[in-house]
Amino acid sequence: MELFRRTANPWGQDVLIGVSWDLMWAAVLAAGLFLIGHALWVRTRKKQAHEGPSDVPPGIPEKIERHSLAARAFHWVMSVSMLVLLITAFVPVMGWQFNWVDLHWQAGVLLIATVVYHIIHSIGWMDFWSMFQLGVSEGIATLKHLASSKAPAPPKAGKYPFDHRMYHHVIVVVSLSAIITGVLMMVRIDTPLWTRNPYLFSDATWGVMYVVHGVSGVSLILLVASHIYFALRPEKRWITWSMVRGWIDRDHYLEHFDPAKWVVTDGAMKSNDSGSGAIAEPAVRAKRED
Repeated sequence: MELFRRTANPWGQDVLIGVSWDLMWAAVLAAGLFLIGHALWVRTRKKQAHEGPSDVPPGIPEKIERHSLAARAFHWVMSVSMLVLLITAFVPVMGWQFNWVDLHWQAGVLLIATVVYHIIHSIGWMDFWSMFQLGVSEGIATLKHLASSKAPAPPKAGKYPFDHRMYHHVIVVVSLSAIITGVLMMVRIDTPLWTRNPYLFSDATWGVMYVVHGVSGVSLILLVASHIYFALRPEKRWITWSMVRGWIDRDHYLEHFDPAKWVVTDGAMKSNDSGSGAIAEPAVRAKRED
């Protein structure tokens, strides 16, 4: 299997022109094997009952806001743009030919707009740094429990569990790599914003950009496939529904989260943990973390 595609430029120099399409098929195969493997692995694990906290704080509402309307709008618009980008990037390689270039860069512009919007919203109205906390001890406990069902269950998380934070870190790096190289590559095509200039960088530099952009795209096949898979799993659908309607019920909150880390009582906004968030009680309005 080849990793990169190369060709000779008009001056006879051997230059990179992108990643090998074999990597795309490898990513599709790896995604399929992961989904099947995980589904089989789950069946081998004993279902463990989640115990609620012994001392439940009073005043926890029936519905607890997990995602604001602004956060949900960002998520679904970004999802559409990401799917369009992946389809227009890889479906033509599979044999379905259509005018994909315009759709691809337009979806890329939409993705950039949503990311900029999310950054501004996160810094101005959310607990921006809570998602970037590593939580080393929490991660070690989680990995031990994944390796062996006999290991103690990891401690209950705040608003953002360890695996959610790790996925967020990876998707940030991969997406930014694709966005930065994609913006630079747009210089090579005509758009309503500018006239193409394929000579802005040397062939060698363009080749590196193509490779980084391609590796990012291939990685997103795995990341998006796994994200959709976990969103559809029966035991995770309550989280998916929270991204649709914005809230989770009290039972799921007490089952999966530590009330001392994600404090939601009395409509107060409190933060005792890197994964904390806040309540949106219908009758109470306070500055919230999302």
